[in-house]
Amino acid sequence: MARLFRESRRDSSSHSSSSNGFLPPAAAAAVSSTSSPALPSPFPDLGVQLSASDLREAAYEVLVAASRTTGGKPLTYIPQGAASGAGAPPSPASSASSASSASLQRSLTSAAASKMKKALGLRSSASTKGVGSPGSGGKAAAPTRRPATVGELMRVQMRVSEPADARIRRGLLRIAASQLGRRAESMVLPLEFLQQFKASDFPDPQEYEAWRTRNLKLLEAGLLLHPLVPLNKSDSSAQRLRQIIRGAYDRPLETGRNSESLQSLRTSVMSLAGRSHDGTSDGCHWADGFPLNLHLYQMLVEACFDNDEGTVVDEIDEVMELLKKTWVILGINEMLHNLCFTWALFNHFVMSGQVDIELLSAAENQLAEVAKDAKTTKDPNYCKVLSSTLSSIMGWTEKRLLAYHETFNTSNIESMQGIVSIGVSAAKVLVEDISHEYRRRRKEETDVARTRVETYIRSSLRTAFALRMEEADSKRSSRNPTPVLSILAKDIGDLALKEKNLYSPILKTWHPLASGVAVATLHSCYGNELKQFVAGLTELTPDTVQVLKSADKLEQDLVNIAVEDSVDSDDGGKSLIREMPPYEAENAIANLVKVWIKERVDRLKGWVDRNLKQETWNPGANRENFAPSSVEMLRVIGETLDAFFELPIPMHPILLPDLTAGLDRSLQLYVSKAKSGCGTRNSFMPQLPPLTRCEVGSKLLFKKKEKPQNLQVRASQNGTTNGNDPLGLPQLCVRLNSLQYIRGELENLEKKIKTCLRNVESAQADITDGVDIKFELCQAACLEGIQQICETTAYKVTFYDLGHVLWDTLYVGDTAANRVEVLLRELDPVLETISGTVHNKVRNRAITALMKATFDGFLLVLLAGGPLRAFTRQDSQIIEDDFRALRDLYLADGDGLPEELVDKASSQVKNVLPLFRADSESLIERFKRMMVESNRSASKNRLPLPPTTGHWSPNEPNTVLRVLCYRSDETATRFLKKTYNLPKKI
Repeated sequence: MARLFRESRRDSSSHSSSSNGFLPPAAAAAVSSTSSPALPSPFPDLGVQLSASDLREAAYEVLVAASRTTGGKPLTYIPQGAASGAGAPPSPASSASSASSASLQRSLTSAAASKMKKALGLRSSASTKGVGSPGSGGKAAAPTRRPATVGELMRVQMRVSEPADARIRRGLLRIAASQLGRRAESMVLPLEFLQQFKASDFPDPQEYEAWRTRNLKLLEAGLLLHPLVPLNKSDSSAQRLRQIIRGAYDRPLETGRNSESLQSLRTSVMSLAGRSHDGTSDGCHWADGFPLNLHLYQMLVEACFDNDEGTVVDEIDEVMELLKKTWVILGINEMLHNLCFTWALFNHFVMSGQVDIELLSAAENQLAEVAKDAKTTKDPNYCKVLSSTLSSIMGWTEKRLLAYHETFNTSNIESMQGIVSIGVSAAKVLVEDISHEYRRRRKEETDVARTRVETYIRSSLRTAFALRMEEADSKRSSRNPTPVLSILAKDIGDLALKEKNLYSPILKTWHPLASGVAVATLHSCYGNELKQFVAGLTELTPDTVQVLKSADKLEQDLVNIAVEDSVDSDDGGKSLIREMPPYEAENAIANLVKVWIKERVDRLKGWVDRNLKQETWNPGANRENFAPSSVEMLRVIGETLDAFFELPIPMHPILLPDLTAGLDRSLQLYVSKAKSGCGTRNSFMPQLPPLTRCEVGSKLLFKKKEKPQNLQVRASQNGTTNGNDPLGLPQLCVRLNSLQYIRGELENLEKKIKTCLRNVESAQADITDGVDIKFELCQAACLEGIQQICETTAYKVTFYDLGHVLWDTLYVGDTAANRVEVLLRELDPVLETISGTVHNKVRNRAITALMKATFDGFLLVLLAGGPLRAFTRQDSQIIEDDFRALRDLYLADGDGLPEELVDKASSQVKNVLPLFRADSESLIERFKRMMVESNRSASKNRLPLPPTTGHWSPNEPNTVLRVLCYRSDETATRFLKKTYNLPKKI
């Protein structure tokens, strides 16, 4: 605080104050030496942009006004620089003026015997002033000049610069001169200050503008947003004031005594400020409405704490006397003061890094006064602020107490008592004095303190147990083969002793069975882990014996602590012992439940076999176009799960994996049968005809009376005409939808299981973390089945339903006369069927598979279409145009598949098409080169026939050879005749 004062003196001498009237940043930065942030204010938001510095300056103005007008001497203005100049002897006039000043200028007395500090349990720091700081070698620090008056102390504490302080006093002097006899509570200070000062009274326009805006916002907050007396919507004064203030924000309001705009403002302000509930008050209600008055008063209360150290100032008695003078203006009473001061004490304890135990003790003592106040009033405003403040305090304490093992240890255990006390006290006030539910019950039915502390114990012990579990798992290694549960048992025993010796003595103040509750919680946590271990046993091994022995010893230790702790309780500890059932595995029940699970799963598998034999995969069975059997299957599984969780057993989490595994296998069986019989893509791939060579110059490669033996004309079997064919396009779409429906419902099944688990294990909110409830087999089967049916459907449509188009029409005879339009016409209804039937989540996958199949079919016509097709180099443009039209069908002008997906699927065709544009000589040379490179024994004169791989590529010999076979060109046919003696007909 001394440093802050010195900086303020330098600031005053240089006449450079900040625009808001406070000390510049260098001085205003004096804060607590800790790094802990302050808690958020519990008071409601003001709804107007008033910064902390704005509120602090307004509060200081109220303080000075209240103090100067309640003193016994006349108001006298003495510049601070003249009244307390460092080293300058006071003049007689100055001394006389100072002697006649009001209470703000009263000299500070020794604070060594502060009554208030004693009442709060705080030690005076006066005896420590001037002692050397740590590291100074024990030498006394240079003495620092402390403020000589309580007024100067408040100015420094509230970070108000001397020029700003002088301006405030000068303004009050002018107000007193113009309104002789009026007290501060009968004046609207922001209005009076606006009338007394002009821009010329400030060092720069920016400071004046900030000052003017701040006063207007105070009027808006106090008279419009938070008035003491509620406003009538039709109040003309309120409407007028709102217009004036809004206009002043946009256009500077002319201030000064004779300003017309200010006179208009005064009329509206005084009309609103003079209102009262009973119509008899002569006060001015501009700062006493909730929560503006609380924000202002909290700024004054903050002056009770040293700016540097965060401790309560030694002059607290004098400061409090000054603060009380503002009550009449701010509408503060002792109850509100107690609440604000309690919050400030607690907040400063938090900001101290929780090391200043005296502040915590003082907050606890002050909270006792608040508790008394809460029982004597039902004022709604007070109760609202009380609830918000205590909820904030309670929230902070509970965040630490719900895991106190992580918060407190031997180094800071002394603070735990106070934190528990203040948290419990806050909870009691909230429950007993504010909660309506509590009032409806008999008070003896609810022990708030005991209930809260028991919650802290159980929560903290569960958290500590989880941490010990992780540590035990990390301790096991090849060098330490001890089973994890044995390590955990020893760690939990140590934890129980620590709880009994370190924490329970403190918590017993509020809960007589603190140790018993703690060990009962640990017993339950370890018991849950042990049950899971025993459930997985198949034989008795040394590790098993060690775990059981460790568990038995741990149980004995925990029970002994519980019995010892509950000897003097009403029931002799029976309730605690009942909470600690013996550690034993109920093997008989577990085996019976496993038999039950097996019977249900076997029954479900039989149901799948019977129902799928009757399934017709009719798309008209329901609106969603999936099979009724899939809905029925999931319904039966849901009923099985409900029946399982209704079983009267304590081991649902342990046996659940057996059940989910059986259900998973049943679902996998359904999926497998749903996709079986559909065939695969290879089922519909045609056999490639033998290689031939073209008859050069012939446009019609066979006479009309002839019909090639190898080609079969198939009737159209698209989705509009295939009726009830179980492998028709609509039926295949229903199978696809059914698998997608099952796949989507698996997540709902998992959620259902987790919900059921929480219901049967309510004490273990995280019980689902250790339980395997994934339907992995069914999930994988669905993905595989969807892919298979998509491909099967695509290749069936392409090579079976539309085979007559591919083999009997496309490019048969005259290339230009039999182009791709007929294929596009046949594909349109197929795409409509898929789009209208298939679920949107797999629709693109089905269409993509169809696209790939049609691209494969198009390429197969070009490279293995049989002797009915012959292409010239000029036909390459037709082929490329046709393939572009086929691609555009799937792009659908941007409404179809993504272009990058179409490009990827068409890359093989696009790579092969340039071969049809190349001349025969270059193709022959290309073929020979590739054959020699791929076959060491081959030469250009003796080339073996390349195998048909089916992977078409311009870099694959068989692909190039097939282009030559379908080339209507003398050079090509001569090469094929000479090299391989290929026939012209099959």
